Amino acid sequence: MNISHFSIKRPVFTIVTMLFVIILGGVSLLKIPITLIPELNPPIGVVVTSYPGASPTEVNEKITKPLEATLATLPGIKKIQSTSQEGSNLIVLEFNWSTNMDVVQLDILQRIDMTPLPNDAGKPSFLKFDPSQFPIIQLSLRAENNQVDVRVLAEHLEKELLRTEGVASVNVSGKLIDEIQIVLDEAKLVEKGLTQTDVMQIVQANNVSLPGEPVSTDDGKMLTTRIVSTLSSPESIANLIVSVDPLTGKSLTIGDLATVERTEQQSITTTRANEHPAVLMSVLQESGANTAEVSKDFQKALETLLKKDQYKGITADILIDQGNYVDLAISNIGSSLLLGGLFAMFILFVFLRSVKSPIIIGIAIPYSVIVTFVLMFFANFSLNIMTLGALALGIGMLVDNAIVVIENIERHLGLEKDPITAAKEGTKEVALAITASTLTTIAVFIPVMFIEGLIGQIFTEFALTISFSLIASLVVALTVVPMLASRLLKMKNNNFYVQRSKSRFYRHYKASIVWVLKHRMLILLFTVVCFSLSLFGLTRIGTEFLPPTDEGFTSISVNLEKGVAVSETEKIVKQIEERLKQEKDVDVYVSLIGGTQQSQARGQTSANQAEIYVKLVPLAERQRSIFKFVEELEQDIQGELEEQAEITFNVSTATGSSPHTLTFRLTDSDEQRLQQTVKKVQQELLAIQQVTNVSTDLDNTVQEIQIEVNREKAKDYGFAPAQIAQTVNQMTKGQLTSQLITDDGAVLPVYTGFGQSFNTSIDALKAMQLRSPAGLFVKLEEVATVSIQEGPVSIRRSDQAAAVAFFVDYETKESLGGISAKVDKALEQVNLPSTTQVVFSGDRELYDSAIDDMLLAVMLAIVLVYIVMAAQFESFKYPFVIMFTVPLMIIGVAIAMFLTNTLIGVTSVIGILVLVGIVVNNGIVLVDYINQQKAMGMPAYEAILLATQDRLRPILMTALTTILGLLPLALGIGEGTEMNQPMGIAVIGGLMTSTLLTLYIVPIIYSLMDKETRKMH
Repeated sequence: MNISHFSIKRPVFTIVTMLFVIILGGVSLLKIPITLIPELNPPIGVVVTSYPGASPTEVNEKITKPLEATLATLPGIKKIQSTSQEGSNLIVLEFNWSTNMDVVQLDILQRIDMTPLPNDAGKPSFLKFDPSQFPIIQLSLRAENNQVDVRVLAEHLEKELLRTEGVASVNVSGKLIDEIQIVLDEAKLVEKGLTQTDVMQIVQANNVSLPGEPVSTDDGKMLTTRIVSTLSSPESIANLIVSVDPLTGKSLTIGDLATVERTEQQSITTTRANEHPAVLMSVLQESGANTAEVSKDFQKALETLLKKDQYKGITADILIDQGNYVDLAISNIGSSLLLGGLFAMFILFVFLRSVKSPIIIGIAIPYSVIVTFVLMFFANFSLNIMTLGALALGIGMLVDNAIVVIENIERHLGLEKDPITAAKEGTKEVALAITASTLTTIAVFIPVMFIEGLIGQIFTEFALTISFSLIASLVVALTVVPMLASRLLKMKNNNFYVQRSKSRFYRHYKASIVWVLKHRMLILLFTVVCFSLSLFGLTRIGTEFLPPTDEGFTSISVNLEKGVAVSETEKIVKQIEERLKQEKDVDVYVSLIGGTQQSQARGQTSANQAEIYVKLVPLAERQRSIFKFVEELEQDIQGELEEQAEITFNVSTATGSSPHTLTFRLTDSDEQRLQQTVKKVQQELLAIQQVTNVSTDLDNTVQEIQIEVNREKAKDYGFAPAQIAQTVNQMTKGQLTSQLITDDGAVLPVYTGFGQSFNTSIDALKAMQLRSPAGLFVKLEEVATVSIQEGPVSIRRSDQAAAVAFFVDYETKESLGGISAKVDKALEQVNLPSTTQVVFSGDRELYDSAIDDMLLAVMLAIVLVYIVMAAQFESFKYPFVIMFTVPLMIIGVAIAMFLTNTLIGVTSVIGILVLVGIVVNNGIVLVDYINQQKAMGMPAYEAILLATQDRLRPILMTALTTILGLLPLALGIGEGTEMNQPMGIAVIGGLMTSTLLTLYIVPIIYSLMDKETRKMH
């Protein structure tokens, strides 16, 4: 007994099974995590080494090169990129996607330990790339009231917000840090014959806490001993005695030689939001947490806290909120899914002119989706824009099987059969066809699972989700639909064939089929011409990697010439802020002056750098996309500032790519030759009309004050050069002396220095007094030459050769493929030396590696579809007939892409891949029915005519439901739909032409393959 007969015979069993699956699906849906995209773990690692006091050249030769040589032979290594700068280096390791980073980590640590490095270099540390370390929320807290110190309140908020469920950490940049400053008076020290080191030693000697040996007490206990003499306030340090005058007995304290106070740690960085004092707050979620839920809970907690009186005057501005974007994206795709289902029911109502059949389909759609949720939960998938996109794409396909079954049952009812017989025979007649069509559609996704790299990671869940939904729809179409039809539908009095013979539409269609079969060669020639034109048209359409997603956020990097004061950087930032103030699309902008977020996280500052974070109003409230906004603003700002600073706009999307930016590296073994090539390449690239900006990471030499020790003079005073270097370092920078625990429990560092005494001018530096071993004080200029010189640069390498990275920004209307061709041409014109290599990265590299895999996947899909059909039909001939539907889709894809100005990217190729599985379904239904009629003794010509008429309605219905189901996706309304939009457009276009042409081309090819009709005229 087959499954359909069983479900018709046992309706209660079928309903109970449905209820069980619905309960299981409801629980699964609640437990499936919600994220933006599938979890990605790029195989990237970083090795960081410190080498205090070493120049970039020393770091490169003694640290970077030995480590590169050791790490270059790691299994699965793809790229090694390094940066050597003063005192440290950074090596980025990129592996093949098949590499298990947990396994390779042990190998990396072993190799690092085996590498011979200088004794005074720090131990290299290895860090794995972890997407969970990226903030899910980034916001600014600003105080519009000048009486409020936002940094103090941010510390309190940080502690409160950390308690939010799902939040791993809350990082505040620009917060208040206290310390104890001992600011020495040089004149008084010289007068008393003392130095900075003497004062430091006094503080250290008086701030001790040391354990001693355990001591036995009289009551038989062994107690540990601790010798304690601690300092707890600036006053206790100021009162420390340095020396006592033997004649007068008067004590000389630290307070007589210096000012000692608890003060805010000096920093050149400033953070402000909309020109008010601010701090930046970044929120990281716990691994495996639900992004949308964590975001909601965090914002709710923040909102509650900000209503309290103690936080009055503080405003929070959300810059990045992945959770909100996830919610928007998922609700938009969810509504596409819902609309798709309603459209499908409407089509059924129009074609079948009955209310009950659409209701049956209305039950089948959500039930199939619920079954899919159960399978997704057990496959450990998340709900994201890819899996929901798969469901939205599958919604039209979900009903295909059910439509074919219900339409055939309706036809049998029209032949005056009772509902149970009609349900049994109607389902049995199409069971093979719908099983074959489902298997062929699933077969096209098998190659996707073998694609490596980023695309493989992103689209595997997509492919499996569609496969799950199709398996669910097949099971529902063979069980639930016939069971409901046998109970809800009634026998019809009117004969189906009599009614159809009266239909003008069917009469016209039959006449067109007769005419087409008489003019087979003409129609085939017309189709071949259309196909050839479409292929040519596809080559003229631009290409992209993935469609850019508009998250309404951009960051602006400001870089001035190295060596400028922070006040100059602030002037430039002020100009940009004034320009942003004029933009009505801007919601909030946050400026970070004197460094970047990355440098601040490492505790470093940089006077010549700044970052501005710009958040736009929601997409519905603005006319321009973020990309258009950036393009227009970049031109204006660069025109205003000209050569004053290097301004770079950065827009990153949900997938981490940088839209409208082409990146590549030039590598060469000779650094001088490389620098000359870089200048030529830059000039050629700037000559390209569509290029808006070209920047490189090539650091030019920077001016610095060099103090060159005169060894002869130093020797005369008893100095060694190292002593002078160490003393100047301590006197200009200040020295960490100790730590003290205050009465309120705070642990504060104690710094001893001279404040800004030697940092205001070169003359002050020259006049610095050093105490010689003989006790004499000597000015620095007497033992050294102080002058302004060109300093060293940071050294960048790629795959063990000198390298320079290029960042080419281009107009939003230009495609990745278009700009790639122009850049390739420009590089050809430069006539690069044979030793210079060009290595593309970013979207270009990903597209180049993905597109070959994708095209291979399409070819494999076509082969697999043929194999599956051959197995189903037990014939090599009939699947060949059906395969002629595949080229027909290209015509529609080309027209749809051209009319909607959509670029060919990975998502549109996935759409074409899906089409391979869908378009053959109509052919399968048609050929299977012709074969059935022939098996019953009907002549081939008559069988073709009958099959085309009998299967016209289900073919049109399934095509229209898929097309209308995909319409909301193809329109791409709202945030988060951009990723799936090209897929929807490609499928709709391809399906329209292949459906219309299949109704004529398949009968023509079948008639040419069949002996009876081959020579028909």
